[in-house]
Amino acid sequence: MHLLSTSGKSPAVSFRQAVMAGIAPDGGLYLPAAIPGLDPATIEGFRNLSFQEIGITVARKLLDGEIPDGDLSVIVRNALSFPVPLHCVDDDTAVLELFHGPTLAFKDFGARFMAQVLSYFRGKESQEWTILVATSGDTGSAVAQGFLGAEGIRVVLLYPSGRVSTTQELQLTTIGGNVTALEIDGTFDDCQRLVKSAFADHELSARCRLTSANSINIARLVPQSFYYFEAYARRPDMRRPVVFSVPSGNLGNLTGGILAWKMGLPVARFVAATNVNRVFTDYVETGAFTPRQALPTISNAMDVGNPSNLARIAEIFAGSMEALKAILDSTSVTDDATRETIRRVAGRTGYVLDPHGAVAYAALQRWRAGHASGALGVVLETAHPAKFLDAYDDVLKRSIAVPERLAAVLKKKKRSVKLSSAFKDLQSYLLEEVS
Repeated sequence: MHLLSTSGKSPAVSFRQAVMAGIAPDGGLYLPAAIPGLDPATIEGFRNLSFQEIGITVARKLLDGEIPDGDLSVIVRNALSFPVPLHCVDDDTAVLELFHGPTLAFKDFGARFMAQVLSYFRGKESQEWTILVATSGDTGSAVAQGFLGAEGIRVVLLYPSGRVSTTQELQLTTIGGNVTALEIDGTFDDCQRLVKSAFADHELSARCRLTSANSINIARLVPQSFYYFEAYARRPDMRRPVVFSVPSGNLGNLTGGILAWKMGLPVARFVAATNVNRVFTDYVETGAFTPRQALPTISNAMDVGNPSNLARIAEIFAGSMEALKAILDSTSVTDDATRETIRRVAGRTGYVLDPHGAVAYAALQRWRAGHASGALGVVLETAHPAKFLDAYDDVLKRSIAVPERLAAVLKKKKRSVKLSSAFKDLQSYLLEEVS
């Protein structure tokens, strides 16, 4: 597997090199030089395989021998040790529940897979590695849980102060051990900028042995393609085409789906669902990418004004808006529409969507209103609704059951290190920790 930078100014690297570096020397993101395809018979045969077996097959094809088959099988099985139910809420719509991992969010897929891969590649190295992560909510806790207790690895989480839910913040700040939470006075985009600046500082990166577990790291994206194949294999009517509606913030989830499609998964359409932070929706509509300050919403994991993975999506489509629009639509959903969708779906079906899934559900319904289609709509439900209890005030007339592992977190005390959004402060903190 050879990977190239989206900026086009760095030499090709192996999967191992890309995972360890996180980001290319020219500031670009790594992407396979050529995306391999799976033949249709293999994909149709996935209906007879377990989710873990599907993941092993897809990973083996993508990685092309970079990790021996036996080791790769162990990595996938250890990382993906939880179910991925496809729940049909009506005849035309199913919800792919991606929240059955340890932290009750879809980020568990990428974080646990990357933790297994990085530990495998690290082997017996003596120098400590630092995993630097910007999070808008769920990524940080998923990464931290994936690497908790890992020998020779410390995890530093950057999250925007006051812009994650109470539950998410406690998940980030109560882990302890080899995990530190940095509470940044700024937005998620500020956190993401700080991480990128740290990697661009080659002396800092070398001294701290930095790597990233954000979706800028290719190891995070690989397993995010697996569950698209799983959803296709579990659809109740094998004759129906599938439209995926994807909550879209930093665009890692969407990029994983596009990767699956490029490998041969028969996708009728992607609907990229954004909240009021509609930078990607505007890009799809106009062809112009205009980053802007992110606004806070109840679907906070999508509060991104400068999505990193747009570089990968643009590269996959060779910059052609015509090619992108041939497979993808995008629409923006307000908080009021999100709440109304939660209320309406719960009242009609009894199913409670989390705010991110509700954005995707609303976007799917809008898309359907303008397109005649017999497709099954699959909504990606990215987190357990109990992680966003504040968002349900005056929305539902019933309480939401809180899973025991989440209830335990709510009883713990927050511990964070407060920093400004100035890079020099992060730089000083990291250097002080390794001195």
